[in-house]
Amino acid sequence: MKRYAELFRIPNVWVLILACFPARVAYGMVGLGIFFKVEQATGSISFAGLAIGLNAAAGSFTAGIRGSIMDKYGQTWPLRVMVPGYAGMAFALNAMHSKPLMLIFAFVMGLSAPPINLSVRPLWKIVVTDDFLRTAYAMDTAIMSAAGVVGPVIATSLALSSHPSLPLNICGALMLIGGGSLAITKISRSWIPEKKTADHVPLWRHKPLQLLMIEGCFIGFGWGVFDVAVPAFTTIEKVPYLTAWIFTAMGVSNIFGGLLAGLVSKRTSSLKAMRTTYGLWIFASIPMAISHPSWTMIVAGGFLGLFGGAIQVFYWEVMEAIRPKGSPTAMMGWLWTVEGTLMSIGSAAGGVISEHQSPTIALWITTFCIAIGFLILTAGKSRLHAADRIPTPEEDLEAMKDNATTTT
Repeated sequence: MKRYAELFRIPNVWVLILACFPARVAYGMVGLGIFFKVEQATGSISFAGLAIGLNAAAGSFTAGIRGSIMDKYGQTWPLRVMVPGYAGMAFALNAMHSKPLMLIFAFVMGLSAPPINLSVRPLWKIVVTDDFLRTAYAMDTAIMSAAGVVGPVIATSLALSSHPSLPLNICGALMLIGGGSLAITKISRSWIPEKKTADHVPLWRHKPLQLLMIEGCFIGFGWGVFDVAVPAFTTIEKVPYLTAWIFTAMGVSNIFGGLLAGLVSKRTSSLKAMRTTYGLWIFASIPMAISHPSWTMIVAGGFLGLFGGAIQVFYWEVMEAIRPKGSPTAMMGWLWTVEGTLMSIGSAAGGVISEHQSPTIALWITTFCIAIGFLILTAGKSRLHAADRIPTPEEDLEAMKDNATTTT
């Protein structure tokens, strides 16, 4: 753990982590906040799944556009516009009782979603040197996972308490605090978008991104189904409180998975580490699909989260290695446009499948989608060859020299 101790001694690391954490908790709450709000108001799991799907679809439709705006104009004014807009939509949705209005406001709320995580990732490159990036990405993944633990617990506890209207209000308030804090930090305000190279290729024609988009279609759909199947399963079995425990187990193990990935030797390429972890991730998803809402599903969720946390670290490294210069936010934004769109479809499908067929079938769909994603990356690994290399000591020293003025 000495590596993490050294990381936290670097100036501005704590600033970046603490500034965005409340907003990440808000994102951890929003899915279940919408689910329980709509399900309690309508009594329909399918309708609640549709609301989550519309919210995710709206957020994904504009993710690439919002990322491109930030890559062109910086982060300051986009965050200052989208953060209060998103919070306002959360407050408004919470006040709705009409079915059509709940769907409309869930959709509009997604349109205004501030790209908090997409904004934070490129900032790490000006806070730490290249030789600390894997550790920084691992810590960032752990922080996102921690928010993913806290968010669902807060949302579920409040939704099942005597104040069921609080989750979305708390979500909006946390977004104002976290998103606003990030927008006013010196790191965010001083971030200068990269200049594109003369031979820049439009992102939709970038071969590595095309491959990741195809893989993202299956992963997005599978996790959209999963996000609704779990609360639907516990609700059908009349143990909705277990939703928080399952997602907490996943989140906690996700943290450990990310931290362990950050300690993987730099002598292992990002692509090799990602593919190895991805293969193990398939088998880790099987116990979840054969479990029942009880302690077994909590344990299975923890097992799944461990590998999920690790793969996020390597995935970000691969993304950084293959992206064209000048697209640190836009590339992930456009990838999320595809992945999030399929996730929204998966959320809607997950509600229907869980209510009218079986939540177990929905969970098996997630396993199947992960397996297909692995096969796609294996078949197209040549397109990701830029991530299948190990930096030389000379390159590490050069990176440290280039970044020296930004880390003091």
